[in-house]
Amino acid sequence: MASAHSTADERSRHPIELTAIIEREGDGYVALCPEVDVASQGDSVQEARKNLQEALELFFETASRSEIERRLHSEVYVTRVQVSADTSQPAEVGAR
Repeated sequence: MASAHSTADERSRHPIELTAIIEREGDGYVALCPEVDVASQGDSVQEARKNLQEALELFFETASRSEIERRLHSEVYVTRVQVSADTSQPAEVGAR
């Protein structure tokens, strides 16, 4: 039987859709959720996504309401831009 506290917690929980940006890094993949600046990693795209989902669930379970409100960005746009660049020589890792 669930306690009154867990019932209240279950009522306040609802699914939200967040952005996952996943990129190859070395031999693995890094996954980032820009809305709350939470990241994770994995050996495959699927593993990185699953690990990010787990990290996000942990964040929302443990963070205070004020921390969530401070970090949660309601508008995040992922788009592509075109720039001119000399791609004949590979850029150094970490160079910006």
